[in-house]
Amino acid sequence: MFAALAVSAVVIEAILGYPRWLSRTIGHPVTWMGALIAWCDTAWNRPGHSWARRRGGGILALAAVLAATAAASGALTLLVEALLPWTAAACVLGAAASTLLAQRSLDEHVRAVAGALEAEGLKAGRRAVAEIVGRDTETLDEAGVSRAAIESLAENFSDGVVAPLFWLVAAGVPGAACYKAINTADSMIGHKDERHAAFGWAAARLDDLVNLPASRLAAFWIVAASGLASDTSARAALRAVARDA
Repeated sequence: MFAALAVSAVVIEAILGYPRWLSRTIGHPVTWMGALIAWCDTAWNRPGHSWARRRGGGILALAAVLAATAAASGALTLLVEALLPWTAAACVLGAAASTLLAQRSLDEHVRAVAGALEAEGLKAGRRAVAEIVGRDTETLDEAGVSRAAIESLAENFSDGVVAPLFWLVAAGVPGAACYKAINTADSMIGHKDERHAAFGWAAARLDDLVNLPASRLAAFWIVAASGLASDTSARAALRAVARDA
């Protein structure tokens, strides 16, 4: 059942992605998770709290987010499986799980960088790659823009594609949804700055743990893909990224 869900999710996400009109209308599951995490951060991570109290608040916040995510996705799974035959349930739950994948948007963003460099030059490439990386892109040369895009592709391939699929196969929609909640929490509060060093400690540590199997799988697939690349420099770049993953 879970393997069929994964196949269904991959196919649906590759063909449709997450429609923009739907995002504008009801938002996105990741933005719902992010809203809950942001609320917990505002409510429970106060400047006057001690390190221990902040860390306890972060653990409680992560537990609340995971409980809400597991309850919602578990209820959806039970409802769909109770109301629909197996094949229809796999399609509906696959559509729900596809919202937790980012292969289509990742492909579009990285292709946009390559297209901008080829069609409009370095300035356009810098603008395009700025959409997917957090670093200052104004000082990057063409090789730097290309490296930044490849690095972003490799990193997001792991936590945006391979990891959600891994947990989808392992634990169904609740598993993939909980993984995405952990990953979102890490990206929002799992920092070493003064505000989040304690509050985001649990999110950062748990994100490292749940990404261990998928990061190794992602590196394997990148190395395997490099063997299919015709350009020697492309193969070297892919292997370098996989080595650093």
